[in-house]
Amino acid sequence: MSGRVMSEQAFLVLTALAEEPLHGYAIVQAVEQLSEGRVELRVGTLYGVLDRLVADGLAERDREEVHQGRLRRYYKLTDSGVRALQAEVARLSANVRAASAVLRGRGVQAWTTGRA
Repeated sequence: MSGRVMSEQAFLVLTALAEEPLHGYAIVQAVEQLSEGRVELRVGTLYGVLDRLVADGLAERDREEVHQGRLRRYYKLTDSGVRALQAEVARLSANVRAASAVLRGRGVQAWTTGRA
């Protein structure tokens, strides 16, 4: 990502693409599921994120297919994208550990999963 901090949207798109190549609408759905509904990508935002990821060499076009008369363009993660995602996971994990330690020091539970 050229020295930039990775946005949450880019992180989630890369995460969605880590499993398999996906077309735009499938990426939108995967991001919504991965974020448990916190992040809803609009089409314009999605393609802006994808354009940046492609320009940075983190994702690339995989193929195009016509489905019900509409063109579906599939994207996939590159090896550089895998490394960038791995680095971002490490960065975020370190931040979580640091914040959790500070909160524990104040007697506060760091986070809850929100699940029963």
